[in-house]
Amino acid sequence: MNDLAPLLTPEGRALLDEVRDTDPAQELAVATRLRREHPAELVSAALGQARLRQRAVVKFGAEDAGRMFFTPNGVEQSTRASVAAYRARRMADLGITSVADLCCGIGGDAIALARAGIRVLAVDRDPQTAAAARANADALGLADLVEVREADVTEVDTAGFDAVFVDPARRGGRGRIFDPEAYSPPLSWAVSAARRAPRAAALKIAPGIPHEAVPEDAEAEWISDGGDVKEAVLWFGTEPGAVRATLLPGPRTLLSRGLPDPAVRPPGRYLYEPDGAVIRAHLVAEVADRVGGGLLDATIAYVTADALHPTPYATAYEITDHLPFNVKKLKALLRERRVGTLTVKKRGSAVEPEELRRKVKPQGPHAATVFLTRVAGAPAMLIGHPA
Repeated sequence: MNDLAPLLTPEGRALLDEVRDTDPAQELAVATRLRREHPAELVSAALGQARLRQRAVVKFGAEDAGRMFFTPNGVEQSTRASVAAYRARRMADLGITSVADLCCGIGGDAIALARAGIRVLAVDRDPQTAAAARANADALGLADLVEVREADVTEVDTAGFDAVFVDPARRGGRGRIFDPEAYSPPLSWAVSAARRAPRAAALKIAPGIPHEAVPEDAEAEWISDGGDVKEAVLWFGTEPGAVRATLLPGPRTLLSRGLPDPAVRPPGRYLYEPDGAVIRAHLVAEVADRVGGGLLDATIAYVTADALHPTPYATAYEITDHLPFNVKKLKALLRERRVGTLTVKKRGSAVEPEELRRKVKPQGPHAATVFLTRVAGAPAMLIGHPA
């Protein structure tokens, strides 16, 4: 039985409005009161949906999240609205007017595509998930552009659509799935579906996919939002072989120029920490070229340079000290400079940030950033602050 159905009735919608801002700490009292006037199952469903909507605000914004319908998996696995909107704009810019959204989930991408003026067939085999997608298209006034179909995506004919978008399930009973062929449906099936699309296709995949697993006829794009890597996308029908990192908001896109790995050099005055999408896309060399820098270590994605060259693709820090790794020396230096707010960043170090903070016990009015890393293979500490 589809447990969203009672919430779509007038009584269910009124109850959802009433419990919208319920504090989780007050749920029991609220539920006890409401069960005097409404069926217990409906009250439980409304309160559960209210919790999901509160969690969904970070992905969809308060206005949309407050009107949409969610499943627990839907909140966790749906695309962040800003990322979906960016991808939909790319589709629209390619002249796409219709998309088959396969494995649509609760409809986050279908909503973004429809808002870009694209007609969407949204397909999911799970009845409850498909019902949520249908309810969301209706709730946001997009039902004329979004058709939701409950079906196995491998059995859906997409011939009548300009493009396909596939978001395979990447979680199983034991958590995240890292083997692309263990996705549901497998990546190989999704690639075949993409190649059959008349105009273009996009496949959403995990950002940790090995570069050697990217098909030669696909463009690979890694996307971050606010500095957090969100996903990778394989595009077909765009620029075969291209590799790019796209940073949101913006968007700002860094394209691969096939540069060789940067040389390793001694620490300069500035350290650049590339955005995670840049690192995942293997575009650290492009950042190093932009800032006239090199690597601290051949295996670490930290760029060092003598001059400040602001770039959206990396965060710059001015380095004041470079020391071999030594907790006692770091503690003494922080005490001398009265550092009480210590940001710890690490790459290539086994030391945990919280463990280091406990040992150095920072105190004072000043702030600093310490990088635990390797310099030419040797454990090191670089201390500085945002440039």
